[in-house]
Amino acid sequence: MTMLKLGVNIDHVATLREARYRGRGSGEPDPVAAARICQDAGAHGITAHLREDRRHMQDRDIWKLREVVKRLNLEMANADEIVAIALKLKPEIVCIVPERREEVTTEGGLDVVGNEKSLAGTRKKMNDAGIEVSLFIAPDAQQIEASARIGSQFIELHTGQFAEHFADARGRETELKRLISGAKLAHSLGVRVNAGHGLNYENLSALFDVPHLEELNIGHSIVSRAVFTGMESAVKEMLRAMQDYRETGM
Repeated sequence: MTMLKLGVNIDHVATLREARYRGRGSGEPDPVAAARICQDAGAHGITAHLREDRRHMQDRDIWKLREVVKRLNLEMANADEIVAIALKLKPEIVCIVPERREEVTTEGGLDVVGNEKSLAGTRKKMNDAGIEVSLFIAPDAQQIEASARIGSQFIELHTGQFAEHFADARGRETELKRLISGAKLAHSLGVRVNAGHGLNYENLSALFDVPHLEELNIGHSIVSRAVFTGMESAVKEMLRAMQDYRETGM
């Protein structure tokens, strides 16, 4: 049996920091510190998305992560600037995703069919630099076949629709069948399979029906849970720090 690996996406740690410290070059919480904790807790890899608009992770974060993370998965658009950074950074793997400036988070899968030539060129550059390539795609047969044609080592199946329809039994079953079919097709074409987007502590086990999965990339749910599982200790620590106050008066 192959162990299912966990890649923790730490983008939303940076989102919280940027809400208060944007443009200041430092601030808390530090996503690099979060990456260390996740790695020490047993995560098999760390995922970070350096967006073109730099809305959360900043360039300095990515370079610091490269120093401390054993297996770094850089999510990125197929954009010249970001491709150049990835080639210098040399993460273990890149996951190419679509980006739109107005989206809250990545909303859909990459259109590999419509961008096959460009993606094939980027895939070759990455592989020549010793970097594996994954493509973030919907569980669509045409997109999976195109991913295989360009030589991508991995696909990451977009589980967003599965997560959105999870509360509806019929919708959940439909999306689960799509993921199962997509994973089987990718495996038959020699493409390795990861998955991610919208996965959480509630819907995770239903995904176990999907075969050939190697790694799940999960971020927001883990960061959200950490707010509550760590809140009590954070308050107690602050209270301890306040204990030494003594009013001196005038």
